[in-house]
Amino acid sequence: MNRALLPANDNVIGFLEDSPNLPFLAQPWQILLVDNSEAHPSDHTRHTARRKAGYERKQARATREKGLLMVFTGPGKGKTTAAFGMALRAVGHGMRVGVVQFIKGGRDSAERAVLTRFETVDFQTLGDGFTWLTQNRAQDIATAESAWAEAERMIRDPRYDLIILDELNVVLNYSYLDLARVLATFSNRRPELHIAVTGRNAPAVLVDLADLVSEIRCVKHPYREQGVKAQRGIEF
Repeated sequence: MNRALLPANDNVIGFLEDSPNLPFLAQPWQILLVDNSEAHPSDHTRHTARRKAGYERKQARATREKGLLMVFTGPGKGKTTAAFGMALRAVGHGMRVGVVQFIKGGRDSAERAVLTRFETVDFQTLGDGFTWLTQNRAQDIATAESAWAEAERMIRDPRYDLIILDELNVVLNYSYLDLARVLATFSNRRPELHIAVTGRNAPAVLVDLADLVSEIRCVKHPYREQGVKAQRGIEF
């Protein structure tokens, strides 16, 4: 393996960032960047100036607004948490938020207790609990259809600004709802309407259709590694 020792300054970093396809980079070279910031304090000024210029270029290109289809998926913890954090942000802007929970049942949850205090939040929990609790596929499908009817009502209602469809990905993964019908509803929504979909195993076609996708992976979890049960304020 050939190696090149290069200083980690803006000229070198910018050259590597802007020239990914140069022939010599395709050779078996390992580029080792050396941080000389302490030896050259002026590098910090140049580096931050470069970052500022890059940020301003991106800001200049972002000139329009649109309703976003957002997907929070993956095996890690935090998908619903991320969506509800967005709900609070929307409420803070005076926006109307609709929530439909497809899997979670009638168990008390702190997020529902908090969000339903706001007049601009419509929070519907229509699931029967975890999919393995009912042991009845026909019942699960009927429950999913009922929840989807509520979601469609919100999507059609022009008063809503943000709609959160919690655990819809799970319902779609188990084929409790017709995926094509769901995608058609998303595609034909009002241009300014934001929709957030949560749950692991998001269908690939939904990921392709979405404007924003975050996949949360599990690095460590106290339930798995330490046998720590779900705790209030953390999981519910």
